[in-house]
Amino acid sequence: MADAMEPLLPRKPSVSTSGTAAAASRRPLFQGMDFLGLKKRGQGLRSWIRVDAATGNSQIIEVDKFTMMRRCDLPARDLRLLDPLFVYPSTILGREKAIVVNLEQIRCIITADEVLLLNSLDSYVLQYVVELQRRIAAHSSDASAASPDYLPFEFRALEVALDAACTFLDAQAAELEIEAYPLLDELTSKISTLNLERVRRLKSRLVALTRRVQKVRDEIEQLMDDDGDMAEMYLTEKKRRMESSFYGEQSLNGYGSTGGALSVSAPVSPVSSPPESRRLEKTFSLSRSRHESMKSSDTNSENIEELEMLLEAYFVVIDSTLNKLTSLKEYIDDTEDFINIQLDNVRNQLIQFELLLTTATFVVAIFGVVAGIFGMNFEVPLFQKPTAFQWVLIITGICGVIIFCSFLWFFRYKRLMPL
Repeated sequence: MADAMEPLLPRKPSVSTSGTAAAASRRPLFQGMDFLGLKKRGQGLRSWIRVDAATGNSQIIEVDKFTMMRRCDLPARDLRLLDPLFVYPSTILGREKAIVVNLEQIRCIITADEVLLLNSLDSYVLQYVVELQRRIAAHSSDASAASPDYLPFEFRALEVALDAACTFLDAQAAELEIEAYPLLDELTSKISTLNLERVRRLKSRLVALTRRVQKVRDEIEQLMDDDGDMAEMYLTEKKRRMESSFYGEQSLNGYGSTGGALSVSAPVSPVSSPPESRRLEKTFSLSRSRHESMKSSDTNSENIEELEMLLEAYFVVIDSTLNKLTSLKEYIDDTEDFINIQLDNVRNQLIQFELLLTTATFVVAIFGVVAGIFGMNFEVPLFQKPTAFQWVLIITGICGVIIFCSFLWFFRYKRLMPL
């Protein structure tokens, strides 16, 4: 690892002894800045868990960003998706020599020979390593590469990542369901500020989890709809073709250098080989390339179907999780509608009570008007009669009752109160 990192670091210039005192006396241009330290931090040394595809052995390695880019033939923007310092949505990218997977806690690079997983103490990361090793051991002992259930290594690693992500999201959805339904039932029976605050926090968690599940579902659906991306993810087949083409070129070069009359370094003369032989050789190479392309296309279509079936299985799982969250959201919306209806009913009752109270106040105000009239300082012959005060009270009360009943009839006629 030190040998791999050594060419990336700048060489320290040699300083002569005579110039040491003069350099120490001068003030540095940028004081307090360590450019070598900045470069080391920019390289981004990170701890990775490497799982070998052949044996299933795992080891922890520390690799900088540039070495990882050269090792997996990936651009910097793809490695940025795996950086734990940044928060990116779930992504599955198929590249020339690797598959970049960012699914919840699982952030890894899958190649035809290994899986490079960001080292973490999360239980789902450890479960991913253990499950992948178990499947590698099962396929190694089974020796069923020709069976219809056989999947290449990159597909098995991708399946374990999808399984871990779907299991994690489904567990969170189930936990949210267990907490949500009793809380909502309690809110319908007792509307309080505490219960409303708990439901608000619950709804925020539900929206965030639904967004994450929706992103995973959309990513799987996008892969299923794009045959080119699925064909790009068949790394084992591309590696086999590259090796076969390399060995084919080597065998052709060896045949031309040993079996032919001319050496490889000797110039080819158009007189030495007749036109018929060159035409025959060109026709043979063209037919061979067509045969290989047709064979590769058939193999690609077959492998695309295998990958599509794999993605479809986990699409059903993540879609079921999304349906759970959707049902929970609908239950929360129904509870909110029920609470709003209850609050509207209470508000209507308060308005009706206020209307009755206003009407009664108006009727009582009539007595105040009568008392004000009789309290004026002038003589009325009615004041001389001893029973006049009683008749005034009786007549005023009867008028007040009639006015109040008239208001009630008017409210009922206008359907302002359920009387």
